[in-house]
Amino acid sequence: MVVPHTHWDREWYLPFQRFRVALVRVLDEVLDAMAADPAYRFTMDGQLAAIEDYLEIRPGRRGDVARFVAEGRLAVGPWLILADEFLCSGETLLRNLEHGMRGAAALGGAMPVGYLPDQFGHCAQMPQMLALAGLRPACLWRGVPAHVDRDVFDWTGADGTTIRTVYLPGGYGNAAGLFTGPAEGMPDRVTAFVSSAEGWAAGDTLLAMYGADHSAPAREITAAGLRVATLAEALTANPADGEMPRVRGELRSHARANILPGVISARVPLKQAMARAERILTRYAEPLSALWLADRSASGRLIDLAWRSVIACSGHDSITGCGSDETAQQVAARIAEAGQTAQAVVDLVAASLAEAVPKDALVVVNPSPFTRTGLVLADLPEDRASLADVSGRPVPVDVPVQRLEHAPTLLDETVMDDLSRLLGRVHERELYGHEIVSWAAADGVFTITVSRHASGAYAYEDLRRAVLEAGPGPWVVRTVAEPVVTVAALVTVPPLGRAVLTARPPAPRPSAPRPSAPRRPASVANALRTGACGFEPVLDNGLLRVRVADDGTLSLRGADGAEVHGVGRIVHGGDAGDTYNHAPPPDDRLLDRPSRVVVEEICSGPLTGAFEIVRVYDWPAGLGADETVPTAVTTRVELRAGEPFARCEITMEVRCRDHRVRWHAPLPRVAAESYAEGQFAVVRRGLTAEGGGGERPVPAFPAESFAAAGGLAVLLDHVTEYEILKDEILKDEIGGGGTEMALTLVRSVGYLSRNHNPCRDEPAGPEVPTPAAQCQGPLTVRFAVLPYSGEWHDAGLPRLAEEFRHDLLAVPGTGAADACGTGDGVGGDDAGGRLAVGGDGVMMAALRERHGHLEARLVAEHPTATEAVIRGDFTAAWTAGVLGSPLSPLEVSHDDRADGQTSPASWRTVRVPLRPFEIATIHLAGA
Repeated sequence: MVVPHTHWDREWYLPFQRFRVALVRVLDEVLDAMAADPAYRFTMDGQLAAIEDYLEIRPGRRGDVARFVAEGRLAVGPWLILADEFLCSGETLLRNLEHGMRGAAALGGAMPVGYLPDQFGHCAQMPQMLALAGLRPACLWRGVPAHVDRDVFDWTGADGTTIRTVYLPGGYGNAAGLFTGPAEGMPDRVTAFVSSAEGWAAGDTLLAMYGADHSAPAREITAAGLRVATLAEALTANPADGEMPRVRGELRSHARANILPGVISARVPLKQAMARAERILTRYAEPLSALWLADRSASGRLIDLAWRSVIACSGHDSITGCGSDETAQQVAARIAEAGQTAQAVVDLVAASLAEAVPKDALVVVNPSPFTRTGLVLADLPEDRASLADVSGRPVPVDVPVQRLEHAPTLLDETVMDDLSRLLGRVHERELYGHEIVSWAAADGVFTITVSRHASGAYAYEDLRRAVLEAGPGPWVVRTVAEPVVTVAALVTVPPLGRAVLTARPPAPRPSAPRPSAPRRPASVANALRTGACGFEPVLDNGLLRVRVADDGTLSLRGADGAEVHGVGRIVHGGDAGDTYNHAPPPDDRLLDRPSRVVVEEICSGPLTGAFEIVRVYDWPAGLGADETVPTAVTTRVELRAGEPFARCEITMEVRCRDHRVRWHAPLPRVAAESYAEGQFAVVRRGLTAEGGGGERPVPAFPAESFAAAGGLAVLLDHVTEYEILKDEILKDEIGGGGTEMALTLVRSVGYLSRNHNPCRDEPAGPEVPTPAAQCQGPLTVRFAVLPYSGEWHDAGLPRLAEEFRHDLLAVPGTGAADACGTGDGVGGDDAGGRLAVGGDGVMMAALRERHGHLEARLVAEHPTATEAVIRGDFTAAWTAGVLGSPLSPLEVSHDDRADGQTSPASWRTVRVPLRPFEIATIHLAGA
């Protein structure tokens, strides 16, 4: 059965608008052919975006598109765009389906097939996602392991969901040559295709995918005597029955086709920007708007715009970074705009919260569905450099706030002949980002005092009168800020709730402070010790001890005794590859010894302590270069009260070309496997990769929020490439049986694809220079590291990653002095938790307002069955599908407060049993 189609990359080696010109030409031809020939069928690549892009240029053909879709001859959707499944979040993948199926429904209906023709491997939760959207079967090409010897197999996802999956031997264009050549040669070409395909056939029907990149099938295909169908028609006409090969989990085998794993580390800044935009949108803009805004007319539209940009940037030739420099620049701009749009919604919520409390108050909002105690920074007046809660108790209770730095008091000093020029600088009450408090004129000096915490009466006319009465100059005009100090406070905030703090004069420290909870020790004891080895920088908070060694690496020891040394070795190597595949040069030299190490204490106190480690390396300027480039790599390591992990921030100026820089850490225990979180699953991986498809198998894998192996975990803020290395030569030096984890910090290459990449048999695209993919310039990478005992779930890594990735939101108050926290649904009585979610390994992926209800997306990131416990002010609850349709009602009971926390009397409880890694969408009414 012949399936006429095209594979359409919206942007790749050409930017989007240049490809769109060709798209208009191709779809003009397709629609004309369909209008002329009722037997003509066409499948639009499983993604709706190409149709929408076309209709923006040809709006007059919307009726034709809708008619052919309704007739079942034109297959559109179900995706909005063909995303890379590992370089965006699981929530982004589900929203991709939601937007694609909703848009396709407006044109007559989405193709009911989970079509994944060209993605560079497939994530472990894709079977469950497709099943939740009602998309069975799936159809795909890359990543299929060697033991699959037929064109149909059963694919089981991380949660146990199994879907029948059609494999495309030879790819999505396996029959592209059928109509190439003279008509009289057609029988021979058909015979050749049948001969090659019959060995794979699990049923009686052979699937002939007639199409290629950016081209339209020939019009005469219906006259050739072959049966023409859409992909959905072909897959349902004669489905394969009986026992089929089975595959479980993610599809990242190199056996049948290349999966181009180097895209994970190409153009790292794109990956960082994508993660930031997703995080602001999913975990701040949407939930805070739903919980704290009474009028969501503006925020709802902004959120939808942000989602469409994020989804568009998740394309498998977009976020991957394997396009031209022009394409990468446009992707970066769209990601930035998406993040800015989401931040605008956060600003709306912040303004609403700020207006409800006085100017000397601080509103702290918790983005997590469980009680959080975290570090918050605040700029406070010198005479009120302390915080108290609404009952007047100091925050934190057991120790004073930690003073970090003073802001400068003299902001500007200018000589003016005409003092009225000063008025041109003033905007109502604002001057230099502060608010005017007072002014005075004496001895030729006009002093104006400003503050970030201004209070009291002010009138611009009073200032204007004082300026005019001061007389002719010259005048020395001084703008002076009230003394302000930045303090750190440890604040406890209820689930998805807020805490209101007020500035007050520092209180004397109590003589006998109350002991802190074991999980939340109150101090970070930073000791600068002098011993036999001299200066020894140490951080210790009772949960983790960090020592900086002479070579700049770290030694870590957890409260449970887990210990590791030599963490944070920086290793430089060459890269003769391209944006698709890393390729070490034949004479590669791995350089890891710094020429100079300097350690400086940044802060030391009861709540946070930090050191800055500067290591200078002499690295080759490029492949084969004799010239070396001195590069300073700065690591800021910070330990906070109550956190069992050390925060690391690495900064450098990338000046070398064609190279890869990785961060290495020995493993405390021998590791035969690793675990990585991403796209709603924690995936177990071995230390090798299956090869055979014309590409060197590389056991370098993606991780979204954490990677763990051998008792060491790294918490991540963006999708990061990691590898577990085993080297017996290093066994005595690094421990852990010679195994260590390597994280790619940056990879610099100069070509989209090299025709002769030593790690790949065939080109992955055109040999287009990409100088911007060298990623020259400043780079900052954030993560956290901790040793742990037991298994990843025993250490609670999903929750620790949640806390690391989602900071508490602190908003200075802007309301009147008598503001009491009311307005826009923000009341004194309901200012605590808004909604709580508990359960072993139960994580909240998203929370939003939908169809007038709250919708929570939960996932059980736990290896055994668990139970989600949802508590809040609702009266009814039910499970829902990806498109929001209700599925099954849930029993709502009176709040049992099983976790011992207090909550409003109106709260109710819902309990939802979950399989390991099950995704559940819950709607709550009356909240």
